[in-house]
Amino acid sequence: MVEPIIDAHHHVWRRADQPWLQGPTVPRIFGAYDALKRDYPVEEFLSDLAGTGVVKSVYVQTNWGKGQEIAEVEWVQSIAGRTGWPHAIVSYVDFQSEQAPQVMATQAKSPLMRGVRQQLHWHSNEQYRFAPAPDQMNTPAFRKNFALLQEHDWLFELQVFSSQMADGAALAKAFPGITLVLEHAGMPEDRSTAGRFAWREGMKRLADQPNMHTKFSGLGTFIRRNDAQHIADVVGETLELFGAQRCVWGSNFPIEKLWTDYAAIVNAIGSALAPFPQADRRAVLHDTAARLYRLG
Repeated sequence: MVEPIIDAHHHVWRRADQPWLQGPTVPRIFGAYDALKRDYPVEEFLSDLAGTGVVKSVYVQTNWGKGQEIAEVEWVQSIAGRTGWPHAIVSYVDFQSEQAPQVMATQAKSPLMRGVRQQLHWHSNEQYRFAPAPDQMNTPAFRKNFALLQEHDWLFELQVFSSQMADGAALAKAFPGITLVLEHAGMPEDRSTAGRFAWREGMKRLADQPNMHTKFSGLGTFIRRNDAQHIADVVGETLELFGAQRCVWGSNFPIEKLWTDYAAIVNAIGSALAPFPQADRRAVLHDTAARLYRLG
């Protein structure tokens, strides 16, 4: 394992600010999640990663209640001020909203702000569906607000399925000055021959855009286990397309904690990267994340 390591995708949940966690369990992309309907404070996160070689982390938004986009950033900034973790923030902004410019301007007051995630993934399977339609990134309102990312020098975390990757590639091409990071290596949910072909073709389209990067996170989501061979397969194919300089690793904790522990995820990515040169391993585990999220 190459050290140091940066966790470019983790969540610190707080139930008081997310009322949905207290409600009835509803179908979600990662299956049964009653074990997550509680606080996940940064202290527990630090305990989970102890001894794994992780030295910095990036917080990615957790879908707080509507209208709490600013409060989420302010709260995470306060946690960082108290504990020194996390080291960067990716917020939520609704790019369909007329209020997006004002929300972004206020979030920009946080020294740790580095980017935005608005989950755009849509699937024919309702359990996998998040966005109300598959083409939200193509609306005039979205494009107008999306352009503001360049003014703030923020990146965008793109979360889509293979059926949406052509639109994702077009978005990246239309905004060459904005860095995009594909979530969860494109969420390869269909492991059939046809499904993997569609994922691979979509990933090729995305990789053709030089401002597109990808993240090795959440790879247990659809199989609901930490499968070292599955991770190695996805990592190997993705590195071939994107190159290590455009790939980062992230734990997706605490969601992955539903079926594994933090050290096991670190070990799995380490095993997947073992056949590659040291420079590539260091890029995926540290250097690319440090550059994208300006971690110093």
